[in-house]
Amino acid sequence: IYKVREVKRDGAKYFGPYPSAYAVNEIIDIIGDLFKLRKCSLKLDGTRKCQRPCMYYHINRCTAPCMGNVDMEEYREEVRKAAEFLTGGEDIIKSLTEKMLKASENMDYEEAAKYRDRIKALEVISQKQKIASAAGIDQDVIGSAIGINEACIQIFFIRNGKITGSEHYLLTNIENETREQIISSFLTHFYTGTVYIPKEIYIETQIEDMEVFEKLLSQKRGNKVTIKVPLKGEKSMLIKMTKKNALEILEKGSQRIRKNIEESMKALEGLKDLLGLDKIPERIEAYDISNIQGVQSVGSMVVFERGIPSKSNYRRFRIKTVEGPNDYKSMEEVLERRINRGLSEEKEGFHKMPDLILIDGGRGQTKIGEEVVRSFGLRIPVCGMIKDEKHTTRGLIFENEEIELKKTDPVYQLIYRIQEEAHRFAIDYHRNLRDKTLFKSELDNIELIGEKRKINLLKEFGSVENIKTKSVEELSTVSGMNTRAAEAVYNYFHKKKS
Repeated sequence: IYKVREVKRDGAKYFGPYPSAYAVNEIIDIIGDLFKLRKCSLKLDGTRKCQRPCMYYHINRCTAPCMGNVDMEEYREEVRKAAEFLTGGEDIIKSLTEKMLKASENMDYEEAAKYRDRIKALEVISQKQKIASAAGIDQDVIGSAIGINEACIQIFFIRNGKITGSEHYLLTNIENETREQIISSFLTHFYTGTVYIPKEIYIETQIEDMEVFEKLLSQKRGNKVTIKVPLKGEKSMLIKMTKKNALEILEKGSQRIRKNIEESMKALEGLKDLLGLDKIPERIEAYDISNIQGVQSVGSMVVFERGIPSKSNYRRFRIKTVEGPNDYKSMEEVLERRINRGLSEEKEGFHKMPDLILIDGGRGQTKIGEEVVRSFGLRIPVCGMIKDEKHTTRGLIFENEEIELKKTDPVYQLIYRIQEEAHRFAIDYHRNLRDKTLFKSELDNIELIGEKRKINLLKEFGSVENIKTKSVEELSTVSGMNTRAAEAVYNYFHKKKS
């Protein structure tokens, strides 16, 4: 039995997913105690034997089939029981109870005690996996609690009709977002990043483009996924439970967030003194350039306000003017575009200039940043974040001087968090680019058809095949479409035929 992070079509039998690595490890431990299955990957054919058993045999967690200590049919039966346990376990408990009683009648109390211990362990797991649905299918139930500037999302994971676990996520800087926007954004980030998508997802309120999102998830899962808003019944009760749990967590989380802000402000005060700044850098923007083997270069901008990530202000920049992997020119382009938009836009996001710019790089990248800022006539301090040979934060470059930081220094811990977040955000972009290839269609190749029109066309007609059969008049009635765009779609498909 192995712990894995993705399902492959390799003939193996997979169980889960489980809500956390802890839950998986706990179940593997119990299976080790109960069924003593091997943990090695030796190929066993029943004829070859090892010279000595491994450690697990000596601690009574493996029967050592490699040594021939157990009959192959006997071992196969233990594997079958373990698989049955992972799909429910009720029949195993009944069978073990009968064997325990029989052993007790025969006054084999040691054997009876062994069966008793197995039953207790199985019952512990069964109690944790509360029945949530008679349907016996995989479902996620999602609820939320919204505060002034924070929100909490709570998920119940239901697998084979039982609640196998739960997870919660605290979100910050959401003061300008509605509940629907928060849930929609969470679903997008959570399910495009996760390796497993259940058959049914229950949420507390309708979200925009729900049908389109269902289609995208169905495509990723490989069969139909439905998103529902329950108004009554057991799922409605579970939604209420998730919302209640989310509220309790949010109240505790808000206290922790306030504590984090206090600690972050102390670190920012230390950073101000270290660099000799005129004021505390309450808004910090950090930039990182990344690419995949020299292509698809992207700049990432992460924003920390009062030392806390402000994810709604994060931005990504696809590099447009630079060919090949050139971090200096790419950084120059990103900073110029950011500042240009900041000076020309009045809406939230770019108009607010940073108190400090941090760049993931050494003297070269830092100098580029300083030159760009000066070219706009601005006075924003620019710092480089440098790493050691292990690719871990080492210190700062400021005004061409290297400043080493001690790992115990709150300033170091703040800079480390910022640098890691900037890098993570850039890497996530590349992962999303890869994931988006799952949702590509012929519509992406048509001039005048952007993401919004593509979504509206698919929502209206269901598939590309159906779109191909429609006339210009029918296509032009779709939301966001006009005659020119409709003709572009029609001509694209009909010219291909000819």
